[in-house]
Amino acid sequence: MQRAAIIASRVTLRSALRTRLPLVSPKQLATARTLSAGSRRLLSNSAPSSFKAAPNAPLRSPMYIRRLPVVLGSALVAGYGAWYSYNSTTIPGAASLYRSFSFAATNPSTAAASPVPTRTVLVVGADELRQGTIVGDGPISKETSGDGRRIVEMLTPEQASQKLRHLEQSFSVNRGHGVTRYDLVQLPSNDPIEDDHAEKIVQVPSRSSAADAGDQNEWMFWGVFDGHSGWTTSATLRQNLISYVATELNNTYKAVAEGTPSSDAIELAIKTGFNRLDTEIVHNSVEKVFKASSKTVAAELLQPALSGSCALLSFYDSRTNLLRVACTGDSRAVLGRRSDSGKWTATALSEDQTGSNPNEANRMRKEHPGEEHVVRNGRVLGGLEPTRAFGDAVYKWSRETSFKLKEKFFGRTPSQLLKSPPYVTAEPVVTTTKVTPEKGDFLVLATDGLWEMLTNDEVVGLVGQWIESQAAGRQTKSQFEIAWSKIMGTQGNGPLPVEKGADTGVEGQKTPIRLHQWGVDPEAKNRFVVKDQNVATHLVRNALGGTNDEQVCALLTLPAPFSRRYRDDLTVQVIFFGNGEKTGEVLVNPEATSPDENPKAKL
Repeated sequence: MQRAAIIASRVTLRSALRTRLPLVSPKQLATARTLSAGSRRLLSNSAPSSFKAAPNAPLRSPMYIRRLPVVLGSALVAGYGAWYSYNSTTIPGAASLYRSFSFAATNPSTAAASPVPTRTVLVVGADELRQGTIVGDGPISKETSGDGRRIVEMLTPEQASQKLRHLEQSFSVNRGHGVTRYDLVQLPSNDPIEDDHAEKIVQVPSRSSAADAGDQNEWMFWGVFDGHSGWTTSATLRQNLISYVATELNNTYKAVAEGTPSSDAIELAIKTGFNRLDTEIVHNSVEKVFKASSKTVAAELLQPALSGSCALLSFYDSRTNLLRVACTGDSRAVLGRRSDSGKWTATALSEDQTGSNPNEANRMRKEHPGEEHVVRNGRVLGGLEPTRAFGDAVYKWSRETSFKLKEKFFGRTPSQLLKSPPYVTAEPVVTTTKVTPEKGDFLVLATDGLWEMLTNDEVVGLVGQWIESQAAGRQTKSQFEIAWSKIMGTQGNGPLPVEKGADTGVEGQKTPIRLHQWGVDPEAKNRFVVKDQNVATHLVRNALGGTNDEQVCALLTLPAPFSRRYRDDLTVQVIFFGNGEKTGEVLVNPEATSPDENPKAKL
C-alpha cells in the first residue's frame, strides 16, 4: 500500500488539478482547435517535417482524420524497418529503409492485387492525428524518439467492441423493492483511469409496528466518482462514501420515534456524510502526518487530499419510492420517464457545479467578498473547474499549512490568488424525486465525459431505443436474424423515442462540445445504433460515434495520454425501476457482463 501510495504521489505531483491546459478543459479545447468552416481538423494539418505529404488532397472522415497512407520498404521487412526507423535504431542494412518511409495516396486496385497484408494505423503526435496504412506484418512502433510521435495499429470494429465491453457489468435485482436491473460500464482515457464507482443495497428492518416481522425496507445506493489529478480520491470515495452516508441516515432515522424523518433531516444527513468524509480526507490526514513525521506515511495519507474527485450519489428508499440525488461537482443524473404519448422524457436531477454555472459563481463571490478572481475564466481562482469536490486540498488548506507540508514532506504550491480558503466544498446539492416503478422509470448517472458527447434528451432517447430493441428481440426471429443483429446491430431508421425537453434555464451546463471538435453534425440522421446487450455500453458506443465505426475505432485506438484530448474517462450507470419478481436474489446478467470482470452483487 505504501509503495502504491508513493507511486500515486508521483502521478499526482506531475498532474494538474483540472489545470488550465486545453486537454483538460473541453470547452477551451474546442475553441482553441476550431478553425474556419472550410479547414476544420481535429489537429494541425501540417505535415511533419520528416514526412513527405502526398500531392493529392487528403480524404476526410466525419472525424476529420487526415488519411495519409504509409508505405514502408519491402513487404518482407517493412514492418521491422518501420520499428527501427521510428526508434532511430541503427541496424546493418537498414539505412535504405529509413529513407523509404514516405506517404502516398492509396490505390485501391493496387491494394486489391497485392498479396501483402496491410494494416490501418494512427500516427499520433503533439499537434497531429493522421490515419494511414502500413504494408507488411512486422511489429509496429508505439513511440518514436525525438518528436514523441507514435504509430498505433487501428483497432478493428470487433476489437473496439471488446474494448468497450471490457469493464461492463449488469445485474438483475429480483428483490421486489422497486428496482429490476442496473447496468454499468467504464472506459478509461487516463492511464490508470481516474473514475470510480460504487453500488450498495442495505437491508433496513421495517419501523412499522403493524408490519410483518420479516418485512424489510431497502436502501439502494449507486455512485459515480470523477477523479482528477490522480485516482486516489475517487478510490477513497468508492471505499467509504456510501458507508459514511448510510451511517448518518441510520442515526437520523433512529432519532425519530415513529414514521419517517423530514425531508430536510434526510438531506442534512446526506450532506453530513459527505462533509465528514472530506474532513477526514483533507484535515484529519494532515494531523496524522504531522504526528507521524514520516514521508512514507505522508505519501499514503495525503494522496486523497492532493488529488480530487467529484461525486454523484443516488439514494433510493424502497418504502417511500423517493429517490435522492446528491451532487458534488459536474457529474450528472438524468431521469427517464415514459409520457402518455409513449415516448420518453428527460429530467435532469442535478446541476453541473462549475465556475461557468452562474449559481455557483454567485455563491462563491458571496462567500469571498472583494476577491475579484475567486472565479476566473469559469474556474476557481482560474485553476479548478468544479466548484465542489472532495480533496483538492490546495484550495482548502491555509497558505501556511500548504507551505509547511511542502517543506517537510511534499505538496503543491497554492495559488497566488488564495486569500480566504476554503474555496471548494464537498457539500452536495441534494434533490428529491418520486419514482414510479410501474411506469418503468430509469436513472442515468454518468461522469461529465458522457455529457460532452450527448445531450440529456439523446441519452434518454438512446435508453428508450435500447428498451425497444430488447423488446423486439424477444419476439420470434430466425437464428440467422438473431446472429446478424448481435454482430451488426440494428440501425435506428427514425428519430429517438424521446420528447424534446424544455430548457431548464440553468446556464453553464455541459453541452456536447466534442461533436464540434470531431466535426460531427449533431443533426445528422442515423447516427445511432443498437448492438450491445449492456445499456451503459450502448450509451458509450453511441457517444463515440454510433454507426460511424471508423470514428469509434479511432477514438478507442488512441493511447493515453493522447486520448485525453479527444475524450475523458467515462463511467456510466443505468438503473431500471420496476416491480419485478421477488426471489431475494441479485444475479449477474452474463450476456451483458464482461467475462473479465467476474463481479459480485453488493448487499
